[in-house]
Amino acid sequence: MTQIAPGKSPVSTDHAEPAHDLAAENRALRARMAYLLEQAERNHSIMTRHQAFDLDIVSAGNFPDLVGTIFRVLPVISELDSVTLTLIDEDADIRTVMLKLDVVFADFPGLIFVETLDDLGFDLGRRNAYSPVPRPLLGMYERQRHAASFPNAPAGLQSVAQVPLLRNKRIIGSLNLGSCDPTRFTPSLGTDFIEHMASIIAICLENVISNEMLKYIGLTDSLTGVYNRRYIDRRLLEEIARARRQQYPISFMYIDIDHFKRVNDTVGHGGGDEVLREVAGRIKNELRTSDALARFGGEEFVVLLIDANLESAAFVAERIRASVAGSMIALSLELQLSVTVSIGVACLEVGTAEGEPAAIARALIERADELLYYAKDHGRNRVVSTR
Repeated sequence: MTQIAPGKSPVSTDHAEPAHDLAAENRALRARMAYLLEQAERNHSIMTRHQAFDLDIVSAGNFPDLVGTIFRVLPVISELDSVTLTLIDEDADIRTVMLKLDVVFADFPGLIFVETLDDLGFDLGRRNAYSPVPRPLLGMYERQRHAASFPNAPAGLQSVAQVPLLRNKRIIGSLNLGSCDPTRFTPSLGTDFIEHMASIIAICLENVISNEMLKYIGLTDSLTGVYNRRYIDRRLLEEIARARRQQYPISFMYIDIDHFKRVNDTVGHGGGDEVLREVAGRIKNELRTSDALARFGGEEFVVLLIDANLESAAFVAERIRASVAGSMIALSLELQLSVTVSIGVACLEVGTAEGEPAAIARALIERADELLYYAKDHGRNRVVSTR
């Protein structure tokens, strides 16, 4: 039996334990509220950054700007360790046009082109207009399985998401996201947010690619597939300004097919078109990728050579002349033509690009044209670079 000292009352602890529990519960609630507020602020920050990202890609004026923004900004705002983009380009149309528009694919190592839907890595089966929309694939990173989507995967990559890029239920590619956090992308994770992001990227990609295609058509000669005068006029101004800044020479060739009227009179305009296409191809084969070939109209072509002095440009022109004259052009099994060209070559040397670029461009073209006519007046099938 417990003894109670005289004059003392027993101390009751019935209300002390509930008070202690209530204080602990309050602390837990405050901690929970602080955590939720922190998460809400973080989510708001993420949403704000993604809204700014959406505006950036929507306002991208060309393909390099759009792709560059995706690769530069998305890994930062989404805290990702790898972002790649796979586009379906069955007949290499996108790549061909972008190269024509001077896109440097080496600047975008995360940009991947594939030939078919099957190359994307989704389990699509046989698709038609009524096929269900494929879902994003989330899971652990497997080197062999994901090598095509992450060709330069960073060390320690743990989880990935492959999100189809859809336009009107048509798959145009996939957005591939990677993280070194193994819990970042798991099959149980909701995908609404990344699907929304991929849909905006898909819209922007389709719009920009369509605009670039139209731009290419407007700058290309439909018969020969080389550039047209509009393109070369614009490009020449750009190169004159660049040559002035970086101190290198540029050269310009004016090329004319000799006696082309006789060709049309002999084999008709259809045969003449075939000759134009073949000559354009032979000229192009002698040029570097940095050079530009354009059809100026009729049977006239021009070539812009970057970082080429008069001597080297004349050497290339002689190769072109020899290539055209060296073998006959077969229009059919029974009909072959011998074709030659005359070429005038002018050069804008280092230190001579001062003044108005448009005036410099006109003078350069006129000089090459003058030398071309000299070549034609002195026997044709020749290159003239000096007088």
